[in-house]
Amino acid sequence: MKNIFAITNKQQDLFKNNEFAGLSITFINMPLREAARPNVPPEGPGLLAAISERYGATAHIIDLNGYRVVDADSEKRGLPNGRHLTYQEAEDLFLKHLSNVGAQDVVAFSGKITTLRWQEVMAKVVKKHLPNCFLVSGNGLATEIKTGLFKWIPELDAIGRSEGDNIVPLILNDAKLIKDLGLSRALKSSKLSPFYIGEIDGAHRFQYEGDRPSNLNDLPYPSWHLLESDPYGYNLLEDYINTPVWGLAANNSSATPFDMKRSLTTVSSRGCPYACAFCYRGAQGERNYGMRSCDHIAKQVRDYVDKYDLDFIGFPDDNFAVDKRRIKRMVPVFKQYGLDKVRWGTHTRMDEADERIYDMAESGCIYIGFGAESADPNTLHSMKKRGFILKNGLTTKKVNGKNYDFPTTMVTAVENCRKAGIHGNCTWIMAYPGETLEHLKTSVAFIKWQQDFWTEGLSPQSDQYKINHAGVNAKMFTATAYPGTEMWNVVRPDLQHHFDISFDKTGHPVCDDNFHNYVLELDDATKILNNKDGDPVNFGEMPMKTFLKCREHVDSGEIEKILEM
Repeated sequence: MKNIFAITNKQQDLFKNNEFAGLSITFINMPLREAARPNVPPEGPGLLAAISERYGATAHIIDLNGYRVVDADSEKRGLPNGRHLTYQEAEDLFLKHLSNVGAQDVVAFSGKITTLRWQEVMAKVVKKHLPNCFLVSGNGLATEIKTGLFKWIPELDAIGRSEGDNIVPLILNDAKLIKDLGLSRALKSSKLSPFYIGEIDGAHRFQYEGDRPSNLNDLPYPSWHLLESDPYGYNLLEDYINTPVWGLAANNSSATPFDMKRSLTTVSSRGCPYACAFCYRGAQGERNYGMRSCDHIAKQVRDYVDKYDLDFIGFPDDNFAVDKRRIKRMVPVFKQYGLDKVRWGTHTRMDEADERIYDMAESGCIYIGFGAESADPNTLHSMKKRGFILKNGLTTKKVNGKNYDFPTTMVTAVENCRKAGIHGNCTWIMAYPGETLEHLKTSVAFIKWQQDFWTEGLSPQSDQYKINHAGVNAKMFTATAYPGTEMWNVVRPDLQHHFDISFDKTGHPVCDDNFHNYVLELDDATKILNNKDGDPVNFGEMPMKTFLKCREHVDSGEIEKILEM
């Protein structure tokens, strides 16, 4: 396979600005966890749409995740934020889209591995109404399943693996050739990209290998104007802007003791250079860390604030504060662009909450979400987080009259945040391989210590006490094994036993019905997985009854009861 990444990093040398004028492409963003209120617009499809427009194509976005319907059914199902569209409603939306914009040459799906069920449904819908379109699936699902996805979604013409910035023009190029020449003549022309891989299950297939541009500053800003009017004329972008990115009203794991009126997000860096055992970034080849410059970020934030009247910006990076020099430069650059009064928040590691967070605070940061996942040294060791979380030893804190040993790095991060005027919060994972009830209790105790820390000196009857207490995240994800991660390899015997998953000689799962059923189970990171017999599964060392009771306490908001077990 010819390597063209060096060329595609300079796409202006490969394709002219209006190379694909006359082509139409629709990006479909798949629904994510139903219980979560959508608060972050789909930056991936927005960015890829902007790249398509750069080369003259007409781009559209159908954001299926942006809809939550509040009705009797959602109330009955206990979904206060509303339900997803039904499959029929999604098809009706797509048909309305086609009636407005006409037939599409390319339809591209964007979705994590959790969206398999929806992609299967929408592939049938798309090919039913557009049998001749070039249908592509990209993002996490395609990256992790690879060519096996053609077996599960036979309607697909192509998959795009890893980051897709540089492959969108290649997809458009191949689609244009096929449209102009017909598939047979296009194959004989030798003009198709080198990503044509031949026939699989009787159909011609393409597998595009993504690569990140060498300079992220060369990328356009997302085409958010495409969300300002859906097929029925509804402004989805305004919904996103009026839904807090973080905060109590967002009702997600990033609880904060403050709120925001109008907010948007933008990713300022990509990837993470570290190797946590549960993280899917390694499976997607995204441990390579890349950053946009402070000037590039500030210009975009200035544009967003002026255009949309925002009071908060979220940077949902995997690891925002890797580079101290960039953090230091944010202070003068944000002031230069008049952004020193704009509040913002982000995600980073707890060992990075050192002197750099004071610069972050000076440039407007008021929130940091930390991926702590556990406060127990044994579990952190299993997660491959020990090198940075445990490097400073342990600090003893008393919680409910009992001494607990917490990683000093975690304690210091929370304390430094308060000193800097930043609300620091943590996300958590329960039932990780090897985790016992006592290990979980240490994490719960750290949550309780945070609640005590942030409410210190406040009257329990005061509104501020209640807000600060609620601003400490007490939600937990259930440990889930995603293909390609180190955790996946650790729990391989469990996967074989509970789900009858088979592996080939290279160690990759065989894309049969058993693996397919497992992936369908991965639609919600908080839920309990059920095995092939419908019985619950946990990858930790807790007895099943204990695990289920702990999960019940977490879901009911009574996490402190775990300390009494």
